[in-house]
Amino acid sequence: MKNAESKTIKRVAIQGGYGSFHETAALSYYKDEAEVVPCVTFEDVFFAVSSNQADCGLMAIENTVAGSLLHNYTLLRDSKLKVTGEILLRVRQNLMALPGQSIAELTEVHSHPIAIAQTREFFKPYPHIKLIETDDTALSAKMILDENRVGAGAIASQRAADLFGLEILAKGIETNKRNFTRFLVIEPVDYLMNANDRNTYNKASLCFSLPHATGSLAKVLSVLAFYDVNLSKIQSLPILGKEWQYFFYVDVTFDDLLRYTQSLDAIRPLTINLEILGEYESAQTIVQSPVQSQSPSHVKN
Repeated sequence: MKNAESKTIKRVAIQGGYGSFHETAALSYYKDEAEVVPCVTFEDVFFAVSSNQADCGLMAIENTVAGSLLHNYTLLRDSKLKVTGEILLRVRQNLMALPGQSIAELTEVHSHPIAIAQTREFFKPYPHIKLIETDDTALSAKMILDENRVGAGAIASQRAADLFGLEILAKGIETNKRNFTRFLVIEPVDYLMNANDRNTYNKASLCFSLPHATGSLAKVLSVLAFYDVNLSKIQSLPILGKEWQYFFYVDVTFDDLLRYTQSLDAIRPLTINLEILGEYESAQTIVQSPVQSQSPSHVKN
């Protein structure tokens, strides 16, 4: 009989530090079976997984307010990693600072550009506050603590405030209260070895380009519709060195695995370099709350 110590812990590479929304998503997805591996950039996340410094990675791909993280699509297509899951996280942004200060006393607020975009409306009554873009929400909070920055605030998660001993001056300052970020789980998967898992799949991420001909995209979409495959997202990005030609990144959902497989066979002759970026189970929405899982002292650096 296995004891608790025999549990397999996933090393999960994330962009950002402890207290970031990436950490919240990783701990929510893997619960108590995650060991977070912080990375500075998304490129570092892919490198950590590809070089076996982490078992898997988790990266943001789109937000309901700020839109898609376009560069991450390119990183995924250029890598040998595959999407194996997703999580939707309800993002609540909070304004925080060193204890004992008020919003009126702040002269600058630091955070990631997306967090600033999500909260810019809140700061309109405070024209004296300068909004400064940084690499990460949680690292902005940590910087205030490390440098004892009186008069400076950060936009970050409840968990970041708890970890770094900051006082929340205003909760839920995001403009759109239906503010969700979608994260993808990426792993080095061999589909031939994991074929038995496919009976649980109901979503896929695909990438392809198309002949430069009238109606080429419409033909592909018509075939998918014929096979009852639902298009849930489409994103186009230009192909470098090929003017007016594009990669199309498509997310589809389906109820019948066989019909989905048949649809791929049907659209392959209509596309150029059709690639399956991942097949997985679609996410259930996670409402964000402070994560009480492991603290940084329990996580390897």
